[in-house]
Amino acid sequence: MTKPRRAYLACVMGIALLAAAIPLVVRAQQTDRAKRIGGKLMCMCGCGQVLTQCNHINCPLSVPMMKELDERIKSGDSDDLIMQAFVQEYGEAVLAEPPAKGFNRLAWYLPGIAFAMGLGIVVLAIRQWRRRRLLRAAAPAAPVSAELLERVRRQADRETEER
Repeated sequence: MTKPRRAYLACVMGIALLAAAIPLVVRAQQTDRAKRIGGKLMCMCGCGQVLTQCNHINCPLSVPMMKELDERIKSGDSDDLIMQAFVQEYGEAVLAEPPAKGFNRLAWYLPGIAFAMGLGIVVLAIRQWRRRRLLRAAAPAAPVSAELLERVRRQADRETEER
């Protein structure tokens, strides 16, 4: 083989390898995009997991849902359009993150409210415990009867006289 022919063959092989690698790069981008979108969707089989993390073997819903997601990505649909299509088909339950409107706002605000209420209960309990401890410390001692006081004085006098 001559030198120009080798160079030509090397260029053709390089172009062929590059052309073969382009779909892999595009597929990797689609896979990343599918993972990102799938992470916002729930598997509807009842496992309660995100679509991309459903670990049921031969799950009857996650595989078709992922295929549908891949097909929509291949067809060039935007992320919002894909999400709307899944919501239209499966309802709002398919969303891993419920929209912050209407009754769904409880899912957003309830954890904060519960935390604030719990913190308030803890603060009130600590105040009550401290107040009880201070009241016990400041409470007067039980009154001593005159008879007991006289008996203790006599005993003290006897003990001090002996020495």
